[in-house]
Amino acid sequence: MQTILTALSGGVDSAVTAGLLLRQGCRVGGATMLLRPGGESEAEDAAAAARRLGIPFHLFSWQEAFAQAVIAPFAEVYRAGGTPNPCVFCNRALKFGRFLDAALALGYDGIATGHYARVDYDAASGRYLLRTARDAAKDQTYMLARLDQRQLGHTVLPLGAYTKAQVRQLAGELGLVEQAAKGDSQDICFVPDGDYLGFLRRWGLTPQPGRFRDEAGRDLGPHRGYEGYTVGQRRGLGLSAGSRLYVVAKPRPDVVVGGPEALYTRDAVAAEMNWIPWETPPREFRAEARLRYTAKPAPCAVRVEGDRAFLRFDEPQRAVTPGQTAVLYDGELVLGGGVLVESAKERR
Repeated sequence: MQTILTALSGGVDSAVTAGLLLRQGCRVGGATMLLRPGGESEAEDAAAAARRLGIPFHLFSWQEAFAQAVIAPFAEVYRAGGTPNPCVFCNRALKFGRFLDAALALGYDGIATGHYARVDYDAASGRYLLRTARDAAKDQTYMLARLDQRQLGHTVLPLGAYTKAQVRQLAGELGLVEQAAKGDSQDICFVPDGDYLGFLRRWGLTPQPGRFRDEAGRDLGPHRGYEGYTVGQRRGLGLSAGSRLYVVAKPRPDVVVGGPEALYTRDAVAAEMNWIPWETPPREFRAEARLRYTAKPAPCAVRVEGDRAFLRFDEPQRAVTPGQTAVLYDGELVLGGGVLVESAKERR
């Protein structure tokens, strides 16, 4: 691909992505998606980076689309008792969905983002593959594992070959001084204060009342709203006990708490699986799975039935949380990803 539209966020990673593509001789444009109130300053930073690089800049105002494609399913997963990862929704529907469509409509061959991951083409299978970044500490394949072949085939990810330190050095070489000094964003962009329940209330969700119960079913008192708790949570429960208690299950509308040992399980189920190296995966195979963005891959046996993957881990895993994404790996190769819909069938 010679003509690339780069998704610019105003940060160092996306700006360096555009600069690297220019160095490679590509014709490069930059664009920012204005997705929420308060995002105007980031758009201004992105436009400034485009001016510094001497590339055309586009601004897409997609607040309504963001609300429908990201915030609405985010709230729905909470309403159903899960704990979602909205960045996965956003990547699939907007950053590599609507953004890609807009780029192609403008005459670009494809898109680029500042994600730390690698995409290549396997001639033997005729499929595009997703691989982990060279910088394992920055790898973002967990967020990209649900991209389909069309999306991967129109995407370039230059930063997959670099470390974060090298990217900051490149920013200086490219004259992107302001971007080089910026820190990484950490919070969900539309809930910057981390108060998810407060955000959901403002969105229109009424928290469901219920009771705290122990694993034997004994009533421990009322909770503040079913949607306000996640499996593995310890702080903020407001319960007095002689030992530490964690959320271990959520049989609506109640919340079950127990000791740390109750969090561990060997089994999990992921639905809506997106497979990357295969159109149809093997029925059974071995893999490593990450069940959270910050988790390390854990060896497991995989059994595929329809769009579901049944995972049996070699060692018990902590706090398997419905609504999160399960991503399967074979070394550096991403096999696919889906949504966790069930936690353990066996606890140990």
